[in-house]
Amino acid sequence: MDKLMQDPNQFVTDIVDGLVRSHPDQYEKVESVNVIKRKGGTPSGHVGLVSGGGSGHEPAHAGYVGDGMLSAAVCGEIFTSPTPDMVFEGIKSADAGAGVLLIVKNYSGDVMNFDMAKELAELEGIQVETVIVNDDIAIKNHDDRRGVAGTVFVHKIAGAAAAAGKSLKDVKKIAEKAISQVRSIGMALSPCYMPESGKPGFELHEDEMEIGIGIHGEKGIERKPIASVKEIVAQMLEKLTAEVTDKRIAVMVNGMGGTPVSELYLTYKYVSEQLEQKEYEIVRSYTGNYMTALEMHGFSITLLAVDDELLGYLDAPSNTIGFPVRGE
Repeated sequence: MDKLMQDPNQFVTDIVDGLVRSHPDQYEKVESVNVIKRKGGTPSGHVGLVSGGGSGHEPAHAGYVGDGMLSAAVCGEIFTSPTPDMVFEGIKSADAGAGVLLIVKNYSGDVMNFDMAKELAELEGIQVETVIVNDDIAIKNHDDRRGVAGTVFVHKIAGAAAAAGKSLKDVKKIAEKAISQVRSIGMALSPCYMPESGKPGFELHEDEMEIGIGIHGEKGIERKPIASVKEIVAQMLEKLTAEVTDKRIAVMVNGMGGTPVSELYLTYKYVSEQLEQKEYEIVRSYTGNYMTALEMHGFSITLLAVDDELLGYLDAPSNTIGFPVRGE
């Protein structure tokens, strides 16, 4: 394992400190916890948005803190849910009088700890609502589906709705609409390595690939011989297009952390060609690292069915390091 680090036990704290130091005009760190909040806080009277989870997914989640997206990101240890107390600090830092929406990926630890933090906040008189993102179609049972790269679209859309001054009820409704229409699936050519143990999440031979991997180093649902990128994309799109039947879509090709950007653009070529052959209209496209798994070599594809409302929120300005949108 080759990683740039000082102390494995300080790995996440060092990441958070580095992010804040790199972007002092955008970020503030909540005192004594690994919570990054928007510089100056949520605008008064606007809904605050809080997300987070285990670290190791950079630029998620802190990279989406800023104007037009999240108010705060709670940074747990690598691939480990933050504690309820940490999430509670994130909620308090995000509250500006109009309530707080929690955007939670569908993992049992995250769901439980964010829910406990919600109860703590409500005892303090803060109105809190929650949405659960479950876009990973690798899991057959819909209730068990994990939240993966599609979460970034939910951050962007809900953030734009909050920035427009929508009520907590309306921001939650818009976020749930996005969740209902987004689907993702990922693959890997190699695993990632945990900083503390130096061990991989799974073993993979040089001539094998995993289809349906998670973002916490989990192995996939299928192990197959390595194929050409065109064939890999075809297998993944066959599963995705079976669930996303609306033809007007936004597309994300997301790197898993160890994939060269050149390979992501190469992959997007075949994704877009095959979707066009299936008569999809790609109205927005995003290629890059959005929701990673340390240094895993692989990618995911996310399809979001859009109407004019969702497209308007995608295009709304956002000043974040992970998803900057200039607007008009």
